[in-house]
Amino acid sequence: MADNKNFNFPPVNGGKNRGSRNNSYWIYILIAATIIGINFFPFAPKPVQTTWETVKNTMLTRGDVEKLILTRDEDKMNVYLREGTIENYPALTANGFKNNTGGPHYTYKVPSVDISEANIDEAQKTIEGAKDVTRDYDDSKSWLDNGLVQLLLMTAIFIGFWIFIMRRMNRGAGGAGGVFSVGKSKAKLFDRESNVKTTFKDVAGLAEAKQEVEEIVSFLKSPDKYTKLGGKIPKGALLVGPPGTGKTLMAKAMAGEANVPFFSMSGSDFVEMFVGVGASRVRDLFKQAKEKAPCIVFIDEIDAIGRARGKSPNMGANDERENTLNQLLTEMDGFETNSGVIIIGATNRADILDNALLRAGRFDRQIYIDLPELKDREEIFKVHLRPLKLDTDVEPAFLAKQTPGFSGADIANVSNEAALIAARKDKECVSRQDFLDAIDRIVGGLENRSKVIKVNEKKAIAYHEAGHATVSWLLEHAHPLLKVTIVPRGKALGAAWYLPRERQITTREQLLDEMCSVLGGRAAEELVFGQVSTGDQNDLEKATKQAYAMVSIFGMSEKVGMLSYYDSTGQSDFSFTKPYSEKTAELIDAEVKALVTDAYARAKGILGEHMEEHRQVAELLIEREVIFSDDLENILGKRPWAEEEEGATGDAPQDEDL
Repeated sequence: MADNKNFNFPPVNGGKNRGSRNNSYWIYILIAATIIGINFFPFAPKPVQTTWETVKNTMLTRGDVEKLILTRDEDKMNVYLREGTIENYPALTANGFKNNTGGPHYTYKVPSVDISEANIDEAQKTIEGAKDVTRDYDDSKSWLDNGLVQLLLMTAIFIGFWIFIMRRMNRGAGGAGGVFSVGKSKAKLFDRESNVKTTFKDVAGLAEAKQEVEEIVSFLKSPDKYTKLGGKIPKGALLVGPPGTGKTLMAKAMAGEANVPFFSMSGSDFVEMFVGVGASRVRDLFKQAKEKAPCIVFIDEIDAIGRARGKSPNMGANDERENTLNQLLTEMDGFETNSGVIIIGATNRADILDNALLRAGRFDRQIYIDLPELKDREEIFKVHLRPLKLDTDVEPAFLAKQTPGFSGADIANVSNEAALIAARKDKECVSRQDFLDAIDRIVGGLENRSKVIKVNEKKAIAYHEAGHATVSWLLEHAHPLLKVTIVPRGKALGAAWYLPRERQITTREQLLDEMCSVLGGRAAEELVFGQVSTGDQNDLEKATKQAYAMVSIFGMSEKVGMLSYYDSTGQSDFSFTKPYSEKTAELIDAEVKALVTDAYARAKGILGEHMEEHRQVAELLIEREVIFSDDLENILGKRPWAEEEEGATGDAPQDEDL
């Protein structure tokens, strides 16, 4: 069962993008802006101010003037020079004129039209270069030249453009969001017209969780069945569980089964940079839900707004998320009962949610969706194997045993990876080996055979992994070994795969055996080579964490006593003090060190007694690079506890990084 975070329901409007039809408006805006810029902000340089004496003694004398145009309304003479002569005038080039730039190039004021005409007549008689100069008059005056008209026009254009932008922002893309609708809910509505086809039949496994959810759907379909006995429809249910277990898929199936309006929204959609927006969206969401009642409101990743108040990293600052949460609490605790609105929340961080959000009357039910068990994994595989072309050797029961601890999303990933691997090998169908390769790929990473490893390093890796394999094989409570490899995968230079037992509780002896098995690699290096390397850092980390858990959480230390310093409520995560004294801390450290030291000494003792068998395992590993449990059985003999472990599976295949 894959946890699909993206709803693939068709939108209510039939998939039409209403905002796309307004995209052409921006072309008109660009054209209008260009026209305005050309008229009011010309790109040509302005003419240079001069005098009649300069025109007469310099420009006309040189014969550089092409024409003179008199503007009578402004008593201004515009001088146009001949092409190619502009570079002779530094004042023009400094103002941005070039040889091919059109005029006017110079301009000067005239005292009157008559005087100007007389001056030009005299110059054409006496100056040779002035005889061919053309004279003309410019009596036209555009209404745009009026300053008042220009001001009014610019004001009207600015106001119109502002109104257009505001309407666009208010309407938003597709009709959602914007400056004036920023407080509106972003929830997607899926109703009968949306044709949601997902049902509970598409949800494999999770029988108990489905039963709880089916009852909620039954409330919506026939509320009279429960209300006639005096019962009230539950206000909300919280889906809790690890990532990928199918919380969102369960909500999607509810939408298809209930046949009622379904609002889907993520918790992060409530949070905005604007103050008060989150609370406003909560109010709008519940307003829409009441209008559509009976209906379901699904809030995915509700921990984005439901985090416990007073635990914000802002250290007491006014947090917008807290305001949103307060509004959500108020809406969920309304005075109306049996309104037909059921809130479904989903999160994998229920430990950080506010207690007021979890109380009865808001979320009446908490439905825990755990990782699938063996039988559930088999059903999930059957769902994801349907579209694949399978070989005859592929059995869902076998694959379920090989994937302990996998979530529904992980199983979907395994099925897809197996199909890709088979296609990469140009196969006609997907075989069992393709699925095993896919599991190894997901757990350990991609094989990296191109990585260059020296001969002495390869030998050290082989003896290290052989130490893990030998110790775990000879311990009663260690996980059953599946295979060992020294082929690099991801960051790991070698790995040992186990199939952990599927158990609900773990004893102290089992934890000690597992710790001893983890330290078997380091013990092998010290016994064989007389030195240790940095390759066992991951092993030491696992052993240390497990020892601290045994002492400070599970109360498995005689000196520390039956005390647990673990806070399941998460309150201590924001505390700067430890729940025990410094003397107790020293005692815990000493007990942890003693546990790890004893486990290490025990591993060295086991390898010392079976030195020859350990060597054979290592040499076989160097030769083949990958060995399986059958190979260890030939060297070390059959485990006395094999009958008890037959078919046992558990949390997840463990890979030991070197």
